[in-house]
Amino acid sequence: MSLVLATRNAHKVREFERLMPGVAIEPLPDSAPTPEETGTTFAENALIKARSAAEATGKPAFADDSGVEAEALDWRPGVYSARFAGPDASDGENLAKLHREAPAGSRARYVCVIAHVTPDGDEHLFEGRCEGTLAAEPAGGGGFGYDPLFVPEEFPDRTMAELTDEQKDDISHRGKAAREFRAWLGR
Repeated sequence: MSLVLATRNAHKVREFERLMPGVAIEPLPDSAPTPEETGTTFAENALIKARSAAEATGKPAFADDSGVEAEALDWRPGVYSARFAGPDASDGENLAKLHREAPAGSRARYVCVIAHVTPDGDEHLFEGRCEGTLAAEPAGGGGFGYDPLFVPEEFPDRTMAELTDEQKDDISHRGKAAREFRAWLGR
């Protein structure tokens, strides 16, 4: 089975390759457009990307939209996680802004919604969540994005960036959504 993943983000491609063994994952071709994420929910944004990829390639496609939500910030940045510090912000700039604005120990969660869309318009959604808190200081060299600041409930003494890939995949929002998706695919 082969699916187009509606991203050119190498981190996400590698993570989905680990999470979905037996599925050949094709990154979004350079010729395909990257639609603007105008949705107000993770599901809306995931569908926007998956629909665009399926239409552009004529193949079944999937996309995820994910982010971190901090209770101290009224559950922001949410769908704006990738551009929390501005439209062209780096992962480091986004992480630094969350670290400045949300106090250590604040409740937080990662949310991921995967949308699967076929060229004929069949659509399905899969959601995963990972609950935790925010660390006092970023730690760890693994993962990406907000991982150095996110402390999952299952590992209260480590950030996501300090976990092995296997540990992270077991508990992460993306891992949970991907397992639901794989089960639906019949894998």
